[in-house]
Amino acid sequence: MGAWQQLGSSSQEWKHRSFERIIGNSSALEVVLDQVERVAPTDSTVLIQGETGTGKELIAHAIHNLSSRSGRAFVRVNCAAIPLDLLESELFGHEKGAFTGAISQKVGRFELADKGTLFLDEVGDIPAALQPKLLRVLQEQEFERLGSTRTHKVDVRLVAATNRNLQDMVRRDQFRCDLYYRINVFPILLPPLRARREDIQPLVMHFVEKFGRRIGKQVEHIPQDTMSALTCYEWPGNIRELQNLIERAVILSNDGVLPNPLASSATESVSVPPVAGTLRDAERAVILQTLEQVGWVVGGPKGAAAKLGLARTTLIHKMEKLGIHRARLRGPHDITKNSSQVN
Repeated sequence: MGAWQQLGSSSQEWKHRSFERIIGNSSALEVVLDQVERVAPTDSTVLIQGETGTGKELIAHAIHNLSSRSGRAFVRVNCAAIPLDLLESELFGHEKGAFTGAISQKVGRFELADKGTLFLDEVGDIPAALQPKLLRVLQEQEFERLGSTRTHKVDVRLVAATNRNLQDMVRRDQFRCDLYYRINVFPILLPPLRARREDIQPLVMHFVEKFGRRIGKQVEHIPQDTMSALTCYEWPGNIRELQNLIERAVILSNDGVLPNPLASSATESVSVPPVAGTLRDAERAVILQTLEQVGWVVGGPKGAAAKLGLARTTLIHKMEKLGIHRARLRGPHDITKNSSQVN
């Protein structure tokens, strides 16, 4: 399957290498990649925001790969995954004997990223006590290891990411205002997968190919109703959720046909109501719920078709095929009053 869709100008191989892991060609994704191309050659700090599972680390890697620092280290720190009492040591290092258990000198992530890029993932989880030291190293490019008075100078380009609303955290005094403005020099907002539905099919094909090779099972056919169900689904876990469900589907595949992973998944984390496990029922449930959310408006920028990423005529055809009739689901007084809505 032609799963890899490399983005960027075909005449510039370096762009292809930088974007080769980013799948899709939607307008929402193109906006993000244009921002990446603009900011990457600079040394400006970048703040990548978006829901969990939207690919923030891939964008950070692309920024690094397109920069003059691409030949240097790309160092990643997940601030939410490191205990708070160890995070300062991870970032800035420590000297032997600096605290109980410090049996040897440790070089921190800022030193490891010298002349390169430091990616601070989940930057909103940095404790308030550590934020002034982070602000200082960003402004002055200098710091001291724990247990040392010697100042270390570094040349680090920072890319930060979060799925939290830092502005709200500033208003609640949970995040320093001056630090927020220092890392929010160039913000990039990643769209959720439901806002780039045209990218779902190439992503599905990519993950089918990837896990097929890894598991040793060849999937040669993805039924249209399976692809339709995947395209209509809201994907609250975004690309990470899609990847995990496709891996499951590849494992469960028989005779080279990909089953619908949504039908066999426990949909407790999604907005789609539980239904019988057929592909038709899964698709019907998604369309019905979307129609109810928008007041049964099919066309227009705020209608169900736009929300589902489908053409108006395509959605109407699906409704007819699935037996979805507004007249049967709403009262008679609503039919006359709102007859212009299904358009």
